[in-house]
Amino acid sequence: MDLRWLLIPVSMLLALPALANDDPVELVRQTTTELFELVEDNREQYKENPGLLRDELADILKPRSDLIHSARLVLGRHGRGLEREQVEAFAEALSDMLMRRYATGLLEFRSREQVEVLPLSGDNTERMTRVRTRIVLDNRQRIPIDYVLRKRDGEWLVFDVIIEGISYVTTFRNQIGEEIRRDGFDRMLERLQRGEIEVDVDIEVDNSNAG
Repeated sequence: MDLRWLLIPVSMLLALPALANDDPVELVRQTTTELFELVEDNREQYKENPGLLRDELADILKPRSDLIHSARLVLGRHGRGLEREQVEAFAEALSDMLMRRYATGLLEFRSREQVEVLPLSGDNTERMTRVRTRIVLDNRQRIPIDYVLRKRDGEWLVFDVIIEGISYVTTFRNQIGEEIRRDGFDRMLERLQRGEIEVDVDIEVDNSNAG
């Protein structure tokens, strides 16, 4: 079971349900329940029609993610001088790629009990709060996943995910940066929109059964 893309978006693109948006830990916990209920109730239908799952995930995830902030962080210095419309197009193309990967990975999870949401710890502010979770695999291996949120206009929004110490934003910035240096921003965006760019996340996850 390859969890790398399930863990990212989210990755990065956590869905925050319609509830009081004042406790990031509770938001993550309730979101996890919402997502698993969605899949558990419609698993066979989604297997036959993956596009339906992608569309429904996007409806939940995108409004509660800080896509523009994430996109600017991924672009880094390559985003300087770009028009907002260009950044928005990049954010949309990047999130579409993540939705495709996330939908595939989510179907491989069998139970919401595989996700543990931990209490807040360390220094957290409205500009950056880190909610820690653990993904429990079949062999009982626990994979640390940290969701990074910031508060904007009174709502908590996800803008980064850190998996076993590896940041989504940093990983994507390095690889997208290479594409831009080689082909330029416009060519990179066209390829990303057509699904020709596959950003790799070099994380090995062993989900084999123990014993």
